[in-house]
Amino acid sequence: MGRTQATPLPGGALADPTRAQRHAHEGILRRQAAREPAARTYARALPIVPVRARGLTIEGADGRRYLDCLSGAGTLALGHNHPVVLEAIRKVLDSGAPLSALDLATPVKDAFLTELLRTLPPDLAERAHVRFCGPAGSNAVETAYALVRAATGRDGLLAFTGAGWVRSTGALDDPLEDAHGVAIPCLPSPQDHRCHLGAVGDDGSDLVPRRTESLPDQLRQGAPLPAGVIVEPVRSEGGVVPAPDSWLARVRQFTADRSIPLIADESRTGVGRTGAFWAVEHSGVTPDVMVLSNAIGGSLPLAVVVYRDDLDTGHPGTPAETFPGNQLAMAAGTATLAHVRENALAERAATLGAGMLDQLRPLVSEFTCVGDVRGRGLMIGVELVDPGGDSPQGERAPAPSDARGPVAGGGAGAPVTPGSGPHRHRPHSAAPELAAAVQQECLRRGLIVGLAGRAASVVQLLPPLTITDEQAAAVLDRLADAVRAAARCRGGGTAAAR
Repeated sequence: MGRTQATPLPGGALADPTRAQRHAHEGILRRQAAREPAARTYARALPIVPVRARGLTIEGADGRRYLDCLSGAGTLALGHNHPVVLEAIRKVLDSGAPLSALDLATPVKDAFLTELLRTLPPDLAERAHVRFCGPAGSNAVETAYALVRAATGRDGLLAFTGAGWVRSTGALDDPLEDAHGVAIPCLPSPQDHRCHLGAVGDDGSDLVPRRTESLPDQLRQGAPLPAGVIVEPVRSEGGVVPAPDSWLARVRQFTADRSIPLIADESRTGVGRTGAFWAVEHSGVTPDVMVLSNAIGGSLPLAVVVYRDDLDTGHPGTPAETFPGNQLAMAAGTATLAHVRENALAERAATLGAGMLDQLRPLVSEFTCVGDVRGRGLMIGVELVDPGGDSPQGERAPAPSDARGPVAGGGAGAPVTPGSGPHRHRPHSAAPELAAAVQQECLRRGLIVGLAGRAASVVQLLPPLTITDEQAAAVLDRLADAVRAAARCRGGGTAAAR
């Protein structure tokens, strides 16, 4: 990493690195490049060597400090090394309790389950079973799929494009396959700003539900109903796209009418991130299955599947898991869940996130290279576009027969969805190089951000729920300054010619 100027942080100054610090920093990065594969993701864009961290702040081996708005890809609901998390971990370590206990009952697991059930939507909590699985969200998705396959006796999932676990932009005519070779169709996800069906504005949120609801007509031609339908309330890796509440309600009705289990993947959205403890609560929808990961482990690897008790087939021990009993993660998770609940951090995320979106939204009118600002709570995305590029291939106007009015919805607490601002035009093509430039300009200013979206063209903010007002102001200042710098260097310009 090239040398950058020191950037002052709230609560302390950032000193220039010493020669020894630079040498240590560069040596570790050099050895990483030699020893690890080119498939490294975050490390390639963020050449940082963290040695200390607290709350929002990371200090690197080179002595520089950063505001971390990546938060371990959303795993750090309370930021780095929060005192309640450290205390919970130390308590388990000092007690002599086993650190891994398979699926045996332990006091630590009992406390975790008690706190988790306390936070769940009531209609699910009162009849919930909890399945511990491998520690990643993808493990939990696989476990949820196995669960609904066994419960329904059917194969296949119905998914939506842009999901973090899908790793595909295919639609019904380009399906994924599960481990059994069964097709997993991916229907278009609702998105006003960049609708897969080519609609502009609110029409995108109406076309997609009607496409979903037309699926039974296709299934009558011989294909069976799927074992389940899986949705993300906010597509994080898909570009920070909140699903409209009305769309989730229609999907819930569609699945309930056909006895298809609805799976909500809350790996990224749970534990207060979106301004509600669980993102499905915004829409009033109660899923049959919830996939939970990331923040529920309090910064340590943990994933569970929560499901209605009548989906339990009663076949014990299948499939077997080696690491479902991580006691440190359960203790850290219990502390995190309780702290978020007791301190109303979800409500604070809603208020602070809305204010941050309000302050970022003028970037759309200031720069032609900013195509959209969107998000919910403290999941925020800024999409970078090529103002001189053509509209993305395949984005067309809907046929006249598809044109209907917008779906009703909105009001207090509604997400800032794509196309909801004044820029109701056909979107420009994505600008991943410009987004990467913004990410690097942020890094130079002491701000760590992620990239998301199909083309990695969305700058993503996932700050911890404990971020202060002062820190939020610093984040916004640095991000806006980074966008201006990248736009000047790459011809993003002002919005005069939008």
